[in-house]
Amino acid sequence: MFKKILIANRGEIALRVIRTCREMGVKTVAVYSTADAESLHVRFADEAVCIGPPPSSESYLKMSAILAAAEITNADAIHPGYGFLSENAKFSKLCEKHGIKFIGATSEMISKMGDKASARATMKAAGVPTIPGSEGLLETYEEAEKLADEMKYPVMLKATAGGGGKGMRAVYAKSNLKNAWDAARQEAFACFGNDGMYMEKLIEEPRHIEIQIIGDSFGKACHLSERDCSIQRRHQKLTEEAPSPFMTTALRKKMGEAAVKAAEYISYEGAGTIEFLVDKHRNFYFMEMNTRIQVEHPITEQVIDYDLIYEQIKVAAGIPISGKNYFPKLHSIECRINAEDPYKDFRPSPGKITTLHIPGGHGIRVDTHVYAGYTIPPNYDSMIAKLITTAQTREEAISKMKRALDEFVIEGIKTTIPFHRQLMDHPDYVAGNYTTAFMEGFEIQPETDK
Repeated sequence: MFKKILIANRGEIALRVIRTCREMGVKTVAVYSTADAESLHVRFADEAVCIGPPPSSESYLKMSAILAAAEITNADAIHPGYGFLSENAKFSKLCEKHGIKFIGATSEMISKMGDKASARATMKAAGVPTIPGSEGLLETYEEAEKLADEMKYPVMLKATAGGGGKGMRAVYAKSNLKNAWDAARQEAFACFGNDGMYMEKLIEEPRHIEIQIIGDSFGKACHLSERDCSIQRRHQKLTEEAPSPFMTTALRKKMGEAAVKAAEYISYEGAGTIEFLVDKHRNFYFMEMNTRIQVEHPITEQVIDYDLIYEQIKVAAGIPISGKNYFPKLHSIECRINAEDPYKDFRPSPGKITTLHIPGGHGIRVDTHVYAGYTIPPNYDSMIAKLITTAQTREEAISKMKRALDEFVIEGIKTTIPFHRQLMDHPDYVAGNYTTAFMEGFEIQPETDK
């Protein structure tokens, strides 16, 4: 087992990793930018090293600074969390070169699955259902136009290096294809320095359902069942639940088997997620693979009683997994609490938290790094907490979430709590009748005095 792990991240996920390490008797090193000097992950780690100024490019994305911090503190492993360098093949390779274990996928695996066109070809070869689309990247606009005509509209243009909805355009008619092609390529190049595009058939009325998997260094993999992540805004997840209200026992078995087949075909090591689009007829198609821990991993932990960070660290240390597949025993819902104003198009709302009351009680979990008096910097992602409720049934989990949201008090900034509270009362959400297009018709109502 590792003696000391450096966490190359910030906020709640850094604190989450520190907690499991402490339970395992493993020492921790926090890294932080000057904007995060007062963050709880800095306070609770055994050691902390400042790695630069607030901009991510000069701190959390600066590989040389992070590796230097690992070397001066004698850390023998690095946990990247999610985001930042968690799916960076170069960083994984550099860790290996410096004799530091990267707790995540190998550089080869990240390269293979991080490029969406390559990942799709790999999954097709593995026998996993894929969305009809281009074989590899589209070289020219004329090639895109010809393929769209063959597949029939609507189609989806996607940047091969994309993420977070960047470089994606849905096209419903030929007359819109050229503008969408130009706009998607420009956005992809601006965000990722890569304007490579591919095309897929647009799946209408889709659910976004992902299967959590974990694989070891002996070629064995297992799945930990599914999460439904269909409630999204601009391709960013807002709330997730496990199990999916759309799932059947037969579909869960088929999707779980496909995910394990995918992981074992590529000899995947670590925690990862196989993401699928599921159409209204319950046909499922591989969308992408995330070679890291997910933001929404707690709901999987809650429904199967499984510490994913603990298992990640064990696998990285060369300990084999049992190979047993897991199925949900309970129901869990996660609401991402963001420092955003839902009444002003979810505009970011950084600033000082003047009052904070965190909900509690049976079946309530809150993963957060903030506290009363903490100032949320404007430099990073706006998520400040994850509120998770767990119960015997979906109906009970929703009831707990309503009560917990009512009890969750954050003053000094705007948050998405009012949005989530209204979502929990929406008849289509309550009925489990939603797709990835749900937010297109959702209008948040003005707040009323209680």
